[in-house]
Amino acid sequence: AYQDPDTSQRPRTLYRSRRYRVIAGVCGGLAEYFGWDPTVVRLLFVASFILPGPQAIFYLVAWIVMPDEP
Repeated sequence: AYQDPDTSQRPRTLYRSRRYRVIAGVCGGLAEYFGWDPTVVRLLFVASFILPGPQAIFYLVAWIVMPDEP
């Protein structure tokens, strides 16, 4: 993936995405952090609801804890 030379010098920080926001920007922020496609992250997250677990709680906690992208 192409990286803007301006951002390559800064350390990677996990933010909620403003660019790829659908609900709160959590999946978009994770996708930007790891360099993945935001749609893939969203699909994986939705597919994870097939399995039992605290996915909704994780999303809510991430929504509260992750800062907005500056």
